[in-house]
Amino acid sequence: MIYGAGRHPERHTERLRLRQWTDADLDPLAELDADPEVMRYIGDGSPGTRERTAAALARARAAWDERGYGLFAAEETATGELIGWVGLSIPGYLPEIMPAVEIGWRLRRRSWGRGYATEAAREVLAFAFDEVGLERVVSICHVDHHASARVMAKLGMAHERTTRVPAHGQPVQVRSLTRAEHRASA
Repeated sequence: MIYGAGRHPERHTERLRLRQWTDADLDPLAELDADPEVMRYIGDGSPGTRERTAAALARARAAWDERGYGLFAAEETATGELIGWVGLSIPGYLPEIMPAVEIGWRLRRRSWGRGYATEAAREVLAFAFDEVGLERVVSICHVDHHASARVMAKLGMAHERTTRVPAHGQPVQVRSLTRAEHRASA
């Protein structure tokens, strides 16, 4: 259910608030991106810097105005603490699957294994299909990132292909889900 207005919605799950970004999110997001374990399977596997995180945060905020969808800041409802993000983006880094919209997530390490990624991603998929009107969503992860692959499977995403990211050569799997498949499983 959408609680925000217009192009900047807010969504709630049982345990999470999926909201828009604020300036106060930079430090906790930079801490998340600097964690080598969190970043192990992201891009070339190197931890992020505060400067790269600030640039990514600016792009994430701009995406909402440009496209009407983007990455939600994921906050624990009980604590109000930012635990990461879940949302939609354009996977331009993998040109062979374009045009496409990707659902992705990145959570702080102490939030792993609690079902937060699946819980939030289910809500974002409902937003993608019911509010944005997408017909198909993909998800991409490193072939060795078994935790993300399990989330994709729980979401009902079917394996589409295994390939390599041109910029750094990392092997990734691509999974997809259509609006019809999502509705049939709901």
